[in-house]
Amino acid sequence: QVQLVESGGGLVQAGGSLRLSCAASGRTFSSYAMGWFRQAPGKEREFVAAISWSGGSTYYADSVKGRFTISRDNAKNTVYLQMNSLKPEDTAVYYCAGRRSASIVIVTTPPDYNYWGQGTQVTVSS
Repeated sequence: QVQLVESGGGLVQAGGSLRLSCAASGRTFSSYAMGWFRQAPGKEREFVAAISWSGGSTYYADSVKGRFTISRDNAKNTVYLQMNSLKPEDTAVYYCAGRRSASIVIVTTPPDYNYWGQGTQVTVSS
C-alpha cells in the first residue's frame, strides 16, 4: 500500500513556474512507477508526465513537453513536477499517481495506476 500526498500548487501568472511534490508513504516507493495527471473543470483527467521506478525513463504529454520536468528521489520517497512557462490552459487539479512496476515502459492511462493522491490546485492567470 502506498499513500500519496501532493503539495506545491497555487496561483501563478502566465510564464511563471511552480514545483509540485508528491510524498509517498511506505518502504516500497522505489518499486513504483509514478505519474502526474491533471483535471480541469468539465474535462476528463489527462496524462501529464510519468517516470519509471528508477527514474531512468520519463514520458510527457505533448502539451507540456519542454516546459515540465518530472523527477524522483527514492531516498526521500518523493516525486516532483517542475512546471515552467506556465500557461492559463495548464490550470487544473494536479494528481500524483503510482503503480507497482519494475518495467521501464511508461503507461499513460489513469486506470493503470492503483494509487492516487488527493490533488493540488494549480491556477495560472493570464
